[in-house]
Amino acid sequence: MKLHVPEHPAPSDAQARKSVAPVICYPPETLPSVDLAAYRAAREGWALTEEVLVPPRDAKGFRVPAGHFFRILSVEGPQVGDLNLWSAQDLSERFFSGKTRALHGTHLSSGDRMWSNLPYLRPMATITDDTLDWYGFDAFGCSVHDVIGTRCDPYTHHVLSDGDHYHYCCHSNLTRALSAASQIKPQDCECHVHDVLNVFMATGFSRETGQYIMKASPVRPGDYLEFFAEIDLLGALSACPGGDCSAEHSSDAAACYPLLVQVYAPKAPPKGWKEPARNGYDRTHGLSPDQQ
Repeated sequence: MKLHVPEHPAPSDAQARKSVAPVICYPPETLPSVDLAAYRAAREGWALTEEVLVPPRDAKGFRVPAGHFFRILSVEGPQVGDLNLWSAQDLSERFFSGKTRALHGTHLSSGDRMWSNLPYLRPMATITDDTLDWYGFDAFGCSVHDVIGTRCDPYTHHVLSDGDHYHYCCHSNLTRALSAASQIKPQDCECHVHDVLNVFMATGFSRETGQYIMKASPVRPGDYLEFFAEIDLLGALSACPGGDCSAEHSSDAAACYPLLVQVYAPKAPPKGWKEPARNGYDRTHGLSPDQQ
């Protein structure tokens, strides 16, 4: 974090430099448009095809065909979840939280998309409904469904706890879930586990230090976050060991609850929808043919 007392004196034009107005890095006006009305109209007459209950302090995998919807629901008590997504055909294509954050902001809601990593960079899923959209940003600068955190993991816990081995962090939970879903050994598939969408988690940055902060999630039973699968998806969802993350996130003491994943098949795809192609950049990176 930044020093409370800088080690170097401010220059004479320091205030002028700090007063320069910022600009948006990636103007959203040039992104492909999202027709939320068409997506939502496609829900008419849809059929529930699968339910996956994610136990507390554990994770489960699930599959969603392109053109289908899925929901993550709170069913018993306030609980946050860590979501990973992969292409069902290729684990090397996975959710890219950093680029999603750059394109849509620190916290996602209806109309935002979850983008895949380079060199694929295409929408994997579109958020079509969010019952917590009323929360907005609170007085602390916090909001829900963030793409700024990573996921609680046993390696960081080992450092911060002076050597404790905790096996139910979201990273470990997602590793076990992906291993079960892909039939790949846990040690071999761990590298495919990636930074998450923190579903229902209330987070932000401290205005004093810029540190990542969390608070009790506002989620209650019946709340959900709904997605449309733009490509064939393999997903994994962890019910975080921190419960509502009001105090800590690697804990056997926090009250934890299950989360439910529901998959829905529409009668027909949204009007005008087609599966997005992989990114069209030619991948020459400025090199001539003989250098490639």
